[in-house]
Amino acid sequence: MTDQIIPFVDLKWQHDVVKQEIQQAVETILQQGDFILGKAVTEFEKAFAQASGAEYGVGVASGTDAIALGLQACNIKSGDEVLLPVNTFVATLIGVLQAGAKPVLVDCDPQTALIDLEAAAKAVTPQTKAIIPVHLYGQMVPPKQLLDFADTYKVLIFEDAAQAHLAHRDGYQAGSVGTAAAFSFYPSKNLGALGDGGMLVTRDAEIAKKAARIRNYGSSQKYVHIEMGTNSRLDTIQAAILLAKLPHLSQWNRDRLTIAQQYDLELAPLTAAGIVPMQNQSGDGHIYHLYVVKVDDNCPIDRQQLQTELTQAGIQTGIHYPIPCHLQPAFTYLGYQQGDFPQAEKLAQQILSLPMYPGLSHSQAREVVAAISKFVTIENKVNSQ
Repeated sequence: MTDQIIPFVDLKWQHDVVKQEIQQAVETILQQGDFILGKAVTEFEKAFAQASGAEYGVGVASGTDAIALGLQACNIKSGDEVLLPVNTFVATLIGVLQAGAKPVLVDCDPQTALIDLEAAAKAVTPQTKAIIPVHLYGQMVPPKQLLDFADTYKVLIFEDAAQAHLAHRDGYQAGSVGTAAAFSFYPSKNLGALGDGGMLVTRDAEIAKKAARIRNYGSSQKYVHIEMGTNSRLDTIQAAILLAKLPHLSQWNRDRLTIAQQYDLELAPLTAAGIVPMQNQSGDGHIYHLYVVKVDDNCPIDRQQLQTELTQAGIQTGIHYPIPCHLQPAFTYLGYQQGDFPQAEKLAQQILSLPMYPGLSHSQAREVVAAISKFVTIENKVNSQ
């Protein structure tokens, strides 16, 4: 085993690769002095939207704001019901609530952790106006099934692509399937800023214009406020940094896929022992923001014990996410109960995210698998005695 810690994510490695480009980008902004809605914001909005298969991009302060302001720009209003998966980061739910809509939570597919569209169909009512497919862990919800769902139930698709920068499936890019999509540029994302940031992308010019107004106090002309807005603007410096990193994103995603494929291969013998990777149903379109395994009922060691053993061995891991949205204390008022979403609740007790970032070496990935194998084997021997 290694004497050095294998981090869950290593942002220093990534920024060392683009250090000179970032320094130049920041220096340019300092010279120009256009710190708010400057030239780099416009350039990055255009470049990222096009990379995502959309026409327009609107840079905002966070991925949460991209959801909240994006839904408002799509004319989702008070009383409208919005379907979303229960096993997502709370930002998805908070974005719906901030938009004034009513969230309707839905269970997930236990093999992929993506939203269960059959369960979503059962939750549709006459008030259902939109569905938010969360492209979780870097894998897209099946686009054609989504489009069929939207056509059948006459609802708007608003993608949460916060973990899916340049992911693709069935000929669609993440961000190109629905009416609009939200992205996050939180530092640990596949494309991350040096702080918070987000973007709404869309092919609809009017939605883009409205979102641009809402992010800037409801104004498209100084001191003229067409509607109630807020202050949620992507900083020019962050846009410049993201613009410098964007040309590297495709390669970084390919590196993640290579690591995931190694994990898949080397973890295969442990499947019978209850270490089961989440299914990749997208081939090379999965961009592996996270690599997640289930520590299922066949495993002789539970998830908590395995995570503790790995930590003690110098291997950092994560859980995405340990508490489904409906069981979070802040949202008990929504009226959901333990047992309402059995698949998500079970996954929350089993899932474990392994180290994943472009600079992770093959030898480090091999050490991660070797450590898991060691602890599972030891526990097997103990239990069999």
